[in-house]
Amino acid sequence: MRAVLLDEKTKMLRIGETEEPDRSAGDVLVRVKATALNRADLLQRRGLYPPPPGASPILGLEMAGVVEEGSGPWKPGDRVMALLPGGGYAERVRIPAGMAMRIPDALSFEEAAAIPEVFLTAYLNLFRLGGLKSGQTALIHAGASGVGTAAIQLAREAGVRTIVTAGSQAKRDACLALGAGEAIDYKAGPFAPRVREATGGRGVDLILDFVGAPYWEQNLASLAIDGKLIIVGTMGGAKVPELDLGHLLARRLQIIGTALRTQPKERKEELTADFAAFALPRFASGKLKPIVDSVWDWNEVEAAHARMESNANIGKIVLRITDGSEE
Repeated sequence: MRAVLLDEKTKMLRIGETEEPDRSAGDVLVRVKATALNRADLLQRRGLYPPPPGASPILGLEMAGVVEEGSGPWKPGDRVMALLPGGGYAERVRIPAGMAMRIPDALSFEEAAAIPEVFLTAYLNLFRLGGLKSGQTALIHAGASGVGTAAIQLAREAGVRTIVTAGSQAKRDACLALGAGEAIDYKAGPFAPRVREATGGRGVDLILDFVGAPYWEQNLASLAIDGKLIIVGTMGGAKVPELDLGHLLARRLQIIGTALRTQPKERKEELTADFAAFALPRFASGKLKPIVDSVWDWNEVEAAHARMESNANIGKIVLRITDGSEE
């Protein structure tokens, strides 16, 4: 089969031939129609985020496609989408039957490919780890990112108010249109005073942070008593100068580090089932929607990566996987 391959010397991407994916009992073979970019792809490309043991070295953490060989409830011809530990930038993938989700009829493959990684990440952190409930408030950094746009919508559907940070007016407007209660320009000055003002001095119940060290002190200042800081990424740096543990104790704060890719298969299957029950009917009705920034043919993978590197996207950047007859 063909896949996007990485030249380890030049770090350039190209489409080439590779082996078919290995099969295990209970797997489903899927012909991939579309995949989507994640910042983990950029890190793995630079050698900074290796795949988990046993996972495909091919980039790509999600996909949408058509079942070719079924297992469990899945039969050939079914349209499915799924989270992956790797291998999405390829013509075929094999996934455990419990990881597949049926694509709602109203969604295209390109739209469906924009769902698994970001929506499952947001669902895991907001609800399973964060325990958010209706009436609470969350601060979501990088609100216009793939995870950010998913988190805004999931929180809205659960009755949770969101405050977001974003660096351009277009991104802030997009977040407000999705249901964010307030959008803060992080380039205009410290965000913590704006968060305290927006919450009447109380602070937020949860923060979803991708930035890391540069936001450390402001994040702690923005939390309410019993608040949770969930660290999903460290794009701005991983080391903080100091930590006053007394500050955590006095306000009963929790700091949680999380990664979806390295979760055991069983946990991913449980998460997938919970998410599907909550979200798939809402995707079918239009209450939830994947936010697609742009769609690129997989021959344009370098340009798609450049767009993500530029941080210009609002929502997901999608790759359409075409076979020889479609090119």
